[in-house]
Amino acid sequence: MEVTLIAALALIAVVIFTIIGIPIGYAIGFCAVIATLILWGPTGMSKLGGIVYEEFFSQAWAALPLYVLLATMINEAGIGRDVFLTAKNWLSRLPGGLIISAVSAEAVMGAAIGSSTLTLLSVGKVSVSQAESLGYNKAFTAAAVTAGGVLGPLIPPSIPMIVYGIMAQQSIARLFIAGVIPGIILCIMLSIFVLVSAIRRPQLAPSSAGVSWRERFTSSYKVWPIIVMLVSLIGGLYMGVVTATEAAGLGVFVVLVLAFVFYRFRLTMLLRAAKDAAITSGMIFIMIIAVKMFTFMVAGSALAESMANAIVAAKLSPLIVILIINVILIILGCVVDAFALMLLTIPFFIPIINELGYSLIWFGVVIAVNIEIGLLTPPIGLNLFIAKGAFNLPIGEFVRNMIPFIIVLVIFLAVIVAFPMLSTWLPSIMFGK
Repeated sequence: MEVTLIAALALIAVVIFTIIGIPIGYAIGFCAVIATLILWGPTGMSKLGGIVYEEFFSQAWAALPLYVLLATMINEAGIGRDVFLTAKNWLSRLPGGLIISAVSAEAVMGAAIGSSTLTLLSVGKVSVSQAESLGYNKAFTAAAVTAGGVLGPLIPPSIPMIVYGIMAQQSIARLFIAGVIPGIILCIMLSIFVLVSAIRRPQLAPSSAGVSWRERFTSSYKVWPIIVMLVSLIGGLYMGVVTATEAAGLGVFVVLVLAFVFYRFRLTMLLRAAKDAAITSGMIFIMIIAVKMFTFMVAGSALAESMANAIVAAKLSPLIVILIINVILIILGCVVDAFALMLLTIPFFIPIINELGYSLIWFGVVIAVNIEIGLLTPPIGLNLFIAKGAFNLPIGEFVRNMIPFIIVLVIFLAVIVAFPMLSTWLPSIMFGK
């Protein structure tokens, strides 16, 4: 009992340290080291060096920096602008068409970038300024574009899915494909909400003039390079020609060639993209090392197993347990960084999900949706504050316009929880049971 209590106190300390502003990697690492010293003394510390070697000697982690580099290259090349302009030409006649165009462009860019923040910025910078010039309500447009950024980690490839897959020992390719149908559903739900809002309150999104069919097809020509990249990446996974790691390398090569040929991508831009990717990957790997040390301590204390056994012993229905898990994730997402939330909760929830007999592939999608909702909710919501600064909006007005979109996301989460086959059907068709 004493061992489990110390581990529980360490977990509480991590949450408190994170809330007061200590970087999550340092908070987790510090608590893991102190708890390990208390529980097993200096001999327990020998595990730290072994973690670094054992964890990163695995080739599975090679996919992460490659996908981060892919995202930074696409963002640096400015491909998101052409994708948005093409979507705008096709959808501008719809009520709220400019916003729907931005959400649709985010779906496409999410399939290329895999990061909600980069998806938001790559499309949002051009879409919000254009919408404002046409008389759209700026705060409503920014809220819609910010909510659409959630599509980044859902539609493959997805950086959070890579981390989850390795930690939960699940196929990254299956996780990628599991996000396709939910991502499409969310894109449709957000677009319908924008459409209905624009019809009910025309002042939010005035009608825009359409463009000729010639202009539509001409603009479509500009996005074919990104389509080539997506086909090579997703098509390779679908046909089993490449692994997730090989697909990342192939995607980087294809984008590098296309960006140099069609997007005036030059060496200085490549160096900036590589620098951003190195910094981001380094930060993620530091947190992963800290979390692995923490996980070692938790496993040795049997805290996760105790939690799973307590829930099973309570004889709650599986649906109630899943609801409790989602409530915990949403509440923690309001006060804990999204990536930290995933790293902290996966070691505790995986034994419970296994015990209940649910698919860990499906749970990966549930985790991804929860952490993205956390990115949009104050006081920590990273994307919320990035968008607030990027679009220069008062935080109060911005949050008021975000609330309806957060409700849409919560409804979407309920749909994913209620119908697991939306996440598991396509992977089972492609890869078998």
